[in-house]
Amino acid sequence: MKLAKPGLLKPWLPVVAILLMAPPVMAGDAAAGKQVYDGKGACAGCHGAGGAGDGAAAVAFNPRPANFATAEFRIDADGNGQAGDDADIANVIKHGAAKYGGNAGMAARGDFSDAELGNLVAYIRSLKQ
Repeated sequence: MKLAKPGLLKPWLPVVAILLMAPPVMAGDAAAGKQVYDGKGACAGCHGAGGAGDGAAAVAFNPRPANFATAEFRIDADGNGQAGDDADIANVIKHGAAKYGGNAGMAARGDFSDAELGNLVAYIRSLKQ
């Protein structure tokens, strides 16, 4: 096995390594995400119409549903050390919060397409005040 001499490493290798470790960016349409949030998702029942975690069912949960208006996210579903990035939100929606140590009241919603999930994440992001 031949070892590389110091200084002979390809200068682009660190850049490639960083790009491979970066979480996927979810591009979505917030307006379409609002339709999912208000309709099929029934998210407002727990998270509230404005996403403040104050929906009619919120009082039944401990901990309370996430407050999207303040972007208070507790779960680091992808294990990258940053709770609440797009991948975390998508994973919690798709697989449920209990899978990641969160409240079992946030049920898995594997019935969303990837496009619906991306749109829903974009809408949730748009609720930050």
